[in-house]
Amino acid sequence: MPFIPHTEEEIQEMLDTIGVESINQLFDEIPTELISSKLNEIPDRMSEMEVTRHIKQLAQKDGTPMCFAGAGAYEHHIPAAVWQVTTRGEFYTAYTPYQPEVAQGTLQVIYEYQSMMAHLTGMDVSNASLYDGSSGLAEAILMAVRANRKSKGKNILIPKNINPVYTQVVCNIVKNQEINIIEVEFDAQTGLVNHDHLKSFADQDITAVVVPQPNFFGLYEDVHAMTNWAHEQNALVIGLVNPMSLSLLSAPGNWGDKGADICCGEGQSLGVPLSSGGPYYGFLTCKEPFVRNMPGRIVGMTTDLDGNEGFVLTYQAREQHIRRAKATSNICTNQGLMVTASTIYMSLLGSTGLRNVAATCISNTEKLKQKLGSVKGLKLLFDDAGFHEFVIQLDAETLAADVIEKMAAKNIVAGVDISTHYPELGQAILLCVTETKTGEDLDHFVNSLKACL
Repeated sequence: MPFIPHTEEEIQEMLDTIGVESINQLFDEIPTELISSKLNEIPDRMSEMEVTRHIKQLAQKDGTPMCFAGAGAYEHHIPAAVWQVTTRGEFYTAYTPYQPEVAQGTLQVIYEYQSMMAHLTGMDVSNASLYDGSSGLAEAILMAVRANRKSKGKNILIPKNINPVYTQVVCNIVKNQEINIIEVEFDAQTGLVNHDHLKSFADQDITAVVVPQPNFFGLYEDVHAMTNWAHEQNALVIGLVNPMSLSLLSAPGNWGDKGADICCGEGQSLGVPLSSGGPYYGFLTCKEPFVRNMPGRIVGMTTDLDGNEGFVLTYQAREQHIRRAKATSNICTNQGLMVTASTIYMSLLGSTGLRNVAATCISNTEKLKQKLGSVKGLKLLFDDAGFHEFVIQLDAETLAADVIEKMAAKNIVAGVDISTHYPELGQAILLCVTETKTGEDLDHFVNSLKACL
């Protein structure tokens, strides 16, 4: 367990040396209103044994409910070998690989991960990952603004039927950089992007268009038409995708006549457990002409003077990340341990295994939709094929939040209440089914939901 070894005397000596009175003075540039108040739920002092017990008790509160929630974080079966290998000391404690002579193993894993993600998305280049899918989308937008020099307006079209949390994160990150986020409406009957509204932006200065596949409701968009329209407007295309779905769906690099230019998303579904809310990682890939604008680390393969193959960080010097004003991105690290797990996960399953997982997810989703079709008190919205997710609408007098709370009492996470973000859909719940659910699980969910309604 980590600990701070310095005594009060040592700390005071260090403060005297640098000429400050307290540690808090080192953080005086942080506004007072942003400083956290006292953590009332955590005792002031605990022994190591007490801390360990306290943390275990907190973890047990989460329990092990049956999960039917998705919305960007998905429960998949992870073979035991994945984390047995990932948590070996060589990977678990490896530091950032700036010195290739001592980090060949770490660099090779990242290179293999990049190769797999580039192949999965149909792109030329992948970076070594970002923090999560939402910040990955923000970085993709910043990258598009740098890369599309023909556009001066910094206008980004984002469909309203992408994950609303992603839109919030994007706005927080780019709002102070004179970038305009313009939302494109979706059809409340179909759940798909409203192409008439999209086309109303024709002949305007559009820097980039975000194209989701599948969208937040789990539905398949006409990505080929959207990609071609965006390119006709001299805009770049940012594909926002679920990587698991790409084992079956057309890769973003093949969308339309020219393919998407940049691709991003959340990588958690590839071998990373839900873990009570994290950590996650974002993936980012692109076509080769845009690689110089890509944030984060990129590992390349080369040969030394003796002709031996080796791996190095390429394209970007470290100073490009750590000099704030000059940096391509201030989210410049990579989620190395999560990437290692995904690399091992994809290696173990292979392309056939990934396709089987994705196909089973689709099959289970359709089975649950059929079982819910006859349940009184709800109806299925958006009667179309999709991946992972679908939406149910409750009777007007039934609150989605109440149903989810009642299902939680039955040890079931019954989807995500999307009524606040999409009031036009009424009291609506976004459900998700993966390959982890059996026929008995689906029946148990349906019977429990009937009881709650």
